[in-house]
Amino acid sequence: MEAVNQQMKIMRKRKVLIALLLSVLLVTGYVVYEYFLKKETIPATVVAGDFLPAGKDAAKMTEKELSEYAQKAADESQFNMRIVSKAAFDQTTMNGKLAIQNPPINSQPVNVVVTLDDTNEVVYNSGAIQPGEEITEAMLEKRLEAGEYQATATFNIYNPATNKKQGEVQSLLTIMVQ
Repeated sequence: MEAVNQQMKIMRKRKVLIALLLSVLLVTGYVVYEYFLKKETIPATVVAGDFLPAGKDAAKMTEKELSEYAQKAADESQFNMRIVSKAAFDQTTMNGKLAIQNPPINSQPVNVVVTLDDTNEVVYNSGAIQPGEEITEAMLEKRLEAGEYQATATFNIYNPATNKKQGEVQSLLTIMVQ
């Protein structure tokens, strides 16, 4: 019996000790929060009812100014491509006439890639063509036998500020190797 009473006393002491330890931890946590972690709240003044003031010096744009502005925006978003639909090349040198223009009215540089329709092989890559530049003669990158080949010229259009591709247009082309 006395052993049971002794065990009960030990259990009570443990419970009191655990309760005391938890109380100390809670008080310590509260003190740490209050002095180190709690941010001071700063009162803010909110002004409600801030309205746009009445007009003073502004005037409507004229119809001409509005149309010029709209036309400029439309022109910058448009792209014109120019390519002659037939190109002739010498069989021995692979040099020939290939007329490609990036008109000065365009605002974007382009890169033209010519691929054969039947094999999808790239036979010409123009490199960058800035607005107002043209190609009149070129050398094919792949040797072709004499004959006519149907091809597609893909105009890759790039953003002039970032040099990132922003679109493409295609045109059919006949390559004649003589």
